[in-house]
Amino acid sequence: MTTEQGTGTPTTTPGEQPPTTGAESSPPSTTPAEGTPATTTPPEATDVDVEFELPEGVALDEQGASEFKALAKELKLPAESAKKLAELAANRARAQHEAHTTLVTGWAEQVKADKEIGGDKLPETLAVAKKAIDQFGSPELKDLLNSTGLGNHPEVVKLAWRIGKAISEDTFVRGAAKGPATESDLAKSLFPSMTR
Repeated sequence: MTTEQGTGTPTTTPGEQPPTTGAESSPPSTTPAEGTPATTTPPEATDVDVEFELPEGVALDEQGASEFKALAKELKLPAESAKKLAELAANRARAQHEAHTTLVTGWAEQVKADKEIGGDKLPETLAVAKKAIDQFGSPELKDLLNSTGLGNHPEVVKLAWRIGKAISEDTFVRGAAKGPATESDLAKSLFPSMTR
């Protein structure tokens, strides 16, 4: 084989085999008849019935589960693949639930350890804070504080405690006794300009 001068194109001499490239050396591919698409058979999807194992305290969302099953069927996911995806989602939900539980528990520990409101003062603090929430909080606020764990947040407890202290019943403060007052003392105090 020689190269044609100036073009860099290989030329062959009579009796020589033309050079082969990687594409030319592979066996010829069989193509479907003209007009028929090439098909590969994906694994058959069966009725997708996946068991969901959710973390404790997390309820199964029936609508979400049925949407997932419909999507898995539409995508023709094999049951094993659908189950793996469902397990991944359940594990993510479990991890989020555990992280939230750890966070709320940490808040409660901070309240117990707080120098201003915790320790031996904690029962009184919580009683005063509860009084404020009961007096000013709506049922929806109470549900929010309980369902999210925000009722354990140190700043929320301190706020409710301060409000509770501010609305506490007033106590009577006694003055110091000076001794018996005389008539002239009373007259001087009632009519200072008339007594000289």
